[in-house]
Amino acid sequence: MPLNQSSSQISSQFWMMFGKYMAPVLSAEGEKINWINYKTGVRNLRFKMQVNKSSITIAIELEHLDILLQQQQFEILLNFKKQFHTICGSNWNWKKEVIAADNKVTARVEATLESVSILNQSQWPDIISFLKTNLIVLDEFWCKFRFAFE
Repeated sequence: MPLNQSSSQISSQFWMMFGKYMAPVLSAEGEKINWINYKTGVRNLRFKMQVNKSSITIAIELEHLDILLQQQQFEILLNFKKQFHTICGSNWNWKKEVIAADNKVTARVEATLESVSILNQSQWPDIISFLKTNLIVLDEFWCKFRFAFE
């Protein structure tokens, strides 16, 4: 990391570059899509990309404040686990209950790439490949099965 760039500047630079890289990639339905801020169309259900100092995670996150509704959504997702694995692969972790630092409870289906940092620009190709591949398959799954959540 250059001495004159802060980690937030490098992070912003990565996400801007990634957004431009993904811009020409159409959704599974052949539509233009904002991959960085993917709209599932279902309230409290989103695709989320998170980075920390040594990994990057992509997830389907269920954030409904009503825990019973959140659990129902997770059960719906579980009903399609076989199809999810067929489309997205089996390297995903299914977590019915995740408690965040702010004590917010969510449910997640996530894949993580370990030992990478967006602050290390030499690792950007690996990170981009991981995110692109997983966003595309999540979109394909979502296009086929979102009806169950509507």
